[in-house]
Amino acid sequence: MPEQLAFNDLGAQRRRLGRAVDEAIRGVLDHGMYVMGPEVAELERDLSAFGGVKHAISCGNGTDALSLVLLAKNVKAGDAVLCPSFTFASTAEAIAGLGATPVFVDVSEDSFNLDATSLVSSISMLKRSGAKPVGIIAVDLFGQPADYDHIEEIASREGLWLVCDAAQAFGASYKGRSVGSIGLATTTSFFPAKPLGCYGDGGAVFTNDEELANTILSLRMHGCGTDNYENVRIGMNSRLDTIQAAVLIEKLKIFPAEIVARNRIANRYNEQLADSAIVPSIREGAISVWAQYTLRLPGCDRGAFQTSLAAADVPTAVYYRTPMHQQAAYRHFPTAPNGLPASNRLAAEVVSLPMHAYLSEEVQDQITAAVRSALAPCHRPKR
Repeated sequence: MPEQLAFNDLGAQRRRLGRAVDEAIRGVLDHGMYVMGPEVAELERDLSAFGGVKHAISCGNGTDALSLVLLAKNVKAGDAVLCPSFTFASTAEAIAGLGATPVFVDVSEDSFNLDATSLVSSISMLKRSGAKPVGIIAVDLFGQPADYDHIEEIASREGLWLVCDAAQAFGASYKGRSVGSIGLATTTSFFPAKPLGCYGDGGAVFTNDEELANTILSLRMHGCGTDNYENVRIGMNSRLDTIQAAVLIEKLKIFPAEIVARNRIANRYNEQLADSAIVPSIREGAISVWAQYTLRLPGCDRGAFQTSLAAADVPTAVYYRTPMHQQAAYRHFPTAPNGLPASNRLAAEVVSLPMHAYLSEEVQDQITAAVRSALAPCHRPKR
């Protein structure tokens, strides 16, 4: 291939940023304020403006971002929080880590996101059992916002708070609303592989709720009060370091153009592969940031498919082979009363192709040719 094929080409982005990142990092090295330096506040202002939300609070990573919101809501043993099963462990980990009970809900096969019907039946199940549901964490998986028209209505009707886990979806939007401005709070991750990633770990919480924001600001600094040595609550240590903030300031400047590029690349994938596999679809009114481009391969040998692509020097990945309700650490927690059939099917069928803003058409065409060749023996079932 004419250029190195990477699953997520951070090197290409680094070359585009050029000296800007070098100079930003040097600025931190020169002033020496490595923790909570001025770049952290600058980044938070930039993120707030980008997301159209009053408060953007940076923290150590995306898991901490979820934990900070749950701590601020005083989530504890005896509380139940509903979340999808087809997601990364952090979503449920933040709940269970506080002694509360994650309740696993099924997802929609067309969007990979929380299914409203399964959510309603799960809430009813909890109420019948005498459990105490307090909130919902919806995950914007692979970069696409969840079905918030229905999820917000359910949360409001049932008196539950809603948190949006946008670890893969910051920069996306839902019917004119930016991810970050939906629900009580939105959390994200700046892990390097995310659409907006730093050069280490990082995360953020977004909210329009003044009281919640103030509580989270305290919690991320050991529960501090008016100064760092007054502790008014039990908190944690979760601060984004200044170098990562400096990197993110520069990356955020090119992020809108990268989102456009990711959508163009996803559209080309769909055009070239729709007759070979089940390609991802985007809900009307939503804009994805395409953290992953994920096919479904029902009736095909996924292992053989991946082996075939590897032989053609095309990297692939599977997110996620095992849904949370089947994981050893989580299988004892409650699940939706009608089961989780979509989560189980998706776990057996999904595979992700290379996706980043710097994927050239020439290389993408070679990827899709390899995909079509690998899938030729398979019969693609109708949706």
